[in-house]
Amino acid sequence: MPDIVVTEFMDEDAIRESLSGFDVAYDPTLVDRPDDLRAALSGARALIVRNRTKVNAALLAAGPALRVVGRLGVGLDNIDQPACQARGITVIPATGANDVSVAEYVVATAMLLLRGAYGATADVAAGTWPRGRLMGREIAGKRLGLVGFGSIARETAQRAAALGMRVSAHDPFVPADHPAWEQPGGRVASLPLHDLVAGADVLSLHVPLTDATRGLIDARMLARMPKGAILINAARGGVVDEAAVAQALRDGHLGGAALDVFDAEPLSAEAGAVFADCPNLILTPHIAGVTVESNVRVSRMIAKAVAEAL
Repeated sequence: MPDIVVTEFMDEDAIRESLSGFDVAYDPTLVDRPDDLRAALSGARALIVRNRTKVNAALLAAGPALRVVGRLGVGLDNIDQPACQARGITVIPATGANDVSVAEYVVATAMLLLRGAYGATADVAAGTWPRGRLMGREIAGKRLGLVGFGSIARETAQRAAALGMRVSAHDPFVPADHPAWEQPGGRVASLPLHDLVAGADVLSLHVPLTDATRGLIDARMLARMPKGAILINAARGGVVDEAAVAQALRDGHLGGAALDVFDAEPLSAEAGAVFADCPNLILTPHIAGVTVESNVRVSRMIAKAVAEAL
């Protein structure tokens, strides 16, 4: 029986280098085969997952020898932390390892949505030359509002400021005298949430999914955003009312939106139908934090931490 079970994709070099002394069952398809997953856990001491594996009480019960759960990412809403704590199971997230990837995604996507010129390939190739309808907006001088000001948001703020954006954030858990507010590109203004939303040309979400944040960006909050503003959610899907975003795009109140995360993942065709005919919308499959480089960093960090914990 394996010592360590890995249920989702991971850098294989990290497994070979850091987990060489253990019996590892690495199968990225286990997340979709619950019976096989439970069987694999029967004697395992460690479980390594991403966001799709639901580490709930029932799954934990299938692994009576479990001592550690490694998370190849930072969000922990798919892991029953009280159940782990009750069992004495250590939960280890890959804190900081994918910050750069998400920050680059946010800034690049904001530029893409503001400029609006990059979907014209087929028209240009066909000779229609749609120049008149493709006058977009510059990112310089725009106001970026960050809902949450943890490590990913701080990386985003640095990149946005370097492009000439004015950056504000809302985070009640970061004290006013915290040095994080002083960024290389200048001080980030700390604002109440409603003021932040009402003044943001680009609003980017950087909060975990909790009882307090579920449904935070609903129809009323979207209505507070300036007409033509851009919404980017690469945090957690349940924070946003997806149907309200779709309607705000169709109504022309939102100037664009990018959703990398969804209330139910993977997004089904039925659930995705709510986004039909939405203009200037980008949907990506929970990939903002996953690049070649970040996958290596995340995998090495968790592999080493799990090995040390065992």
